[in-house]
Amino acid sequence: MSRIETPVQQEIESDVRRALDEDIGSGDISAEILPEGQLGNATVISREAAVISGRPWFDCVFALLDPSVQTDWQVNDGDKVQAGQTVCTLHGHSRSLLSGERCALNFLQTLSATASQTRRYVEAIQGTNATILDTRKTLPGLRLAQKYAVRCGGGSNHRMGLYDAYLIKENHIEAAGSIAAAVHTARTNHPGYSVEVEVENLDELQQALDAEVERVLLDNFDLPGLSQAVGLANGQTELEASGGISLDTIRQVAESGVDFISVGAITKDIQAIDLSMHLTG
Repeated sequence: MSRIETPVQQEIESDVRRALDEDIGSGDISAEILPEGQLGNATVISREAAVISGRPWFDCVFALLDPSVQTDWQVNDGDKVQAGQTVCTLHGHSRSLLSGERCALNFLQTLSATASQTRRYVEAIQGTNATILDTRKTLPGLRLAQKYAVRCGGGSNHRMGLYDAYLIKENHIEAAGSIAAAVHTARTNHPGYSVEVEVENLDELQQALDAEVERVLLDNFDLPGLSQAVGLANGQTELEASGGISLDTIRQVAESGVDFISVGAITKDIQAIDLSMHLTG
């Protein structure tokens, strides 16, 4: 099984049941063409180089459809595969294999896309002290799954949502009156929660430092500005760079000395990995 910590089974099943209901509905009328009880084998192949992610969701599709289906994985989540490489083989009722094919592949190819994109960014900053983070810019209903895929790609997770950590942004600050006021209220309301503040210039950074927040998000800072921010902070807080960062620029951002770089592209600007399943016998 995977080397990366997976979400709880109940949450995976929720994703999969929703997908199966969407695809199969009242029944797979096309699969009924095949004789009931007929057994078959299937092979899943990657048509391109990729980092695989999504095994728990793939397995859950067939576990819910037909627990007798057997899957033999050739790779773990987080492993790289090459074009033409076999990812897994399956054996079971042909009807079940065909009914589950699209849902299972949809999960595997989408999560592998996130893992593959993440790995590109992680490799681009290799040797620096920066860590790649995801954002909340995820596919609706698949946040937990995509954040798992980010970990498979070697990245780390930011907060899961609006409930588990503070990220105080421009509109929060405007409504609260100041960075200090926003941070004070946050800590009063939920003491013990991590507080991060988004800033747009060095003056706001200094205000965040004065408020002794755990992390500061440097929003759309240019490279000289990032270097200045690192010098100003001088280790007093963690620094996260975000906004307009691409594969072409991320190495320079990492070399500025920031601790984290959050990249929405690893979850929203992805292209599904080309995977195919071929049924035999």
